[in-house]
Amino acid sequence: MSNSASGMAVCDECKLKFQELKAKRSFRFIVFKINEKVQEVVVDRLGETGESYDDFTACLPADECRYAVFDFDFVTDENCQKSKIFFISWSPDTSRVRSKMLYASSKDRFKRELDGIQLELQATDPSEMSMDIIKSRAL
Repeated sequence: MSNSASGMAVCDECKLKFQELKAKRSFRFIVFKINEKVQEVVVDRLGETGESYDDFTACLPADECRYAVFDFDFVTDENCQKSKIFFISWSPDTSRVRSKMLYASSKDRFKRELDGIQLELQATDPSEMSMDIIKSRAL
């Protein structure tokens, strides 16, 4: 278990599941949450490889912050199959101020624990992480 600058620990499972997503492509996405009682980032939900981006966005709570990684597959203009791993910081306007501050202060340290993140996106509502935005960032 490692510690972030905000005093937030990172559960080993977070790093192990991310490695499985990155190396074995075992998951389409992983959603993480901060367990405030024990001050630790934990896995909230694992997305199966067959799940879509819509499935991913649907599992983000409307009024709570989350971190997530999404493995985005796409085809380039040159017809090459590619994949990019996105780190998404989800901080809806309706979430508690304390929660937003906690997620913001822990984000950089947590992200460093996940070696292999290629792109980052911050969103406060679903329109800021639409599929069009994901595609444009990946290309």
